[in-house]
Amino acid sequence: MTAQANLLARALEDGKATGMLPPDASLPVNNDRPWPVTLLTALGAWLAAVPFFGVVFLGLGDVFIKGWGPYVSGGLALVGATVVLRVRAINLFVEQLAAVVLFLGVVVLTYGLPRDVSSPVAAACLALLTLGLAIAVPQVWLRVLLGFVAAGFTVVAAIPNRFFAMSELPAFEIWLALHVTLLVWVAALAIQHSRLVLQRGVNVAAALESISTGWLLLVLCGLCGWSGMTFMVGGSLGGGMNGGLANDLGFNNNTAESAASFKNTVWLLQHAGSVVMAGAAGFVVVRSWPSLRQAPALVAGLALCALCWFSPALGAAFLALAVTASSHRWRLAAAAAVAAAWIIGSFYYQLNWTLANKAVLLVALGAVVGASAWWAARTESKAELGDMPAGTRHAVIWMALGVVLTLGVANVSIWQKEKLIATGQKVFVELTPADPRSLMQGDYMRLNYRLLNEGATEVPDNDLKGQRPYLVVQLDALGVATFVRVDRDNLPLAATEQRLQLTPKDGRWTLVSDAWFFREGDARLWEAARYGEFRVAADGTALLVGLADEKLQAIAIQP
Repeated sequence: MTAQANLLARALEDGKATGMLPPDASLPVNNDRPWPVTLLTALGAWLAAVPFFGVVFLGLGDVFIKGWGPYVSGGLALVGATVVLRVRAINLFVEQLAAVVLFLGVVVLTYGLPRDVSSPVAAACLALLTLGLAIAVPQVWLRVLLGFVAAGFTVVAAIPNRFFAMSELPAFEIWLALHVTLLVWVAALAIQHSRLVLQRGVNVAAALESISTGWLLLVLCGLCGWSGMTFMVGGSLGGGMNGGLANDLGFNNNTAESAASFKNTVWLLQHAGSVVMAGAAGFVVVRSWPSLRQAPALVAGLALCALCWFSPALGAAFLALAVTASSHRWRLAAAAAVAAAWIIGSFYYQLNWTLANKAVLLVALGAVVGASAWWAARTESKAELGDMPAGTRHAVIWMALGVVLTLGVANVSIWQKEKLIATGQKVFVELTPADPRSLMQGDYMRLNYRLLNEGATEVPDNDLKGQRPYLVVQLDALGVATFVRVDRDNLPLAATEQRLQLTPKDGRWTLVSDAWFFREGDARLWEAARYGEFRVAADGTALLVGLADEKLQAIAIQP
């Protein structure tokens, strides 16, 4: 028996002795199948099941579309799949087939319930159903997936019904639903802990562990999506839901004064709520690690709370990070840290701030956190840190360094863009008509550039394998660009020519970005846009800084 097997056997016996594991618990049977065999078996099961059940559902016709078909077929699928999945030593292929049937049953009911009842009620029912299924099936990976799905239904259930009839995404209501769902996760962990302390309900506690993992991952994904784009990564994935708060949030019949008052209240609640969440995260940290109850940690915590004031989703990410780190769930803590870094990076795209102001704020906060870490390192002795295990102490140090590094990367990106704005060549590129709105990304204008249409036959396909291509454009006295050629051989430029580097987006090339985001409710202001205003460096690197009207006058954001 190997050392690892001895360690597992000892842990098993200790768990039985303390009551944390049931008396009949045993080590999992070693699966000798190579992972490619397992993967191909699962893929075959999915490919076999999905078309078959698609034909079955289509064969039901109007009974499925308008009648009771979704409830009968979905219910039978869920019951049958659950019974099969609960069989001990189930064949892998059969297990995957049952998993397909299980999820198809959920999909079918997701179609039927919102048709007959309001969307929040349907989502609440589906959330309870998926939670019940997660408890019923013994497979850990299925519990994680069902927990993820259940959290998504919970978020939808927490949004008022009027949301589904609106043409806009109410940013505040989604923010609130995500935070309520996060608090449900915190409450579930508290219940799990109490069950373990009382040494009963071990099976429920084990189920909660897997379900809560998927639940938290959904919340973290939702917070990142709500925050919108982040530096570097987000630019290629599109925007998020936080386009600057919903303009009217569904209160179209209110007076302008009432709407403005409500909007200010919403703004205050979001930002104050983020700070409260960050304060709760600090409480969890100092409760778990008493050695952090000192001045340097307090100063760093206050700096991070200040950062949370400017990022309404950041406090929730910090709370998730604190809870997972203090309970030694390190993989989930890593996911929460990545989400926090994403949200901090999204501050780069705040529409109402200049790059200089963002840089000053992030530099100041990063300096405070870094100085606090240095202060703690200088003043703390090993005796004062003796109550914190070495591994935990190292984890705390790495998390602090991660925050400083994240702020540093954001500031470097901001500094580069600010320098390009100050020293780059002003270039105007004519726009062609485009779709002005995306329901899933907040308010934005889809940008099509006449240059790209004129050079469409010469621009190479975007296969993402080679270097980025460059356009050569001719600039008139006002800086308006007209297409000359694609720069293939790096030929010398004439005095009035300029290179423009193209950017990959959605399998094609564009200039910097194919979208211009703005605050919700400002659509009419940007209808006058006829040109994109760029700042271009000598090497062709470009930055989209604004839109201009037909007279090349910059369109200013209204206060």
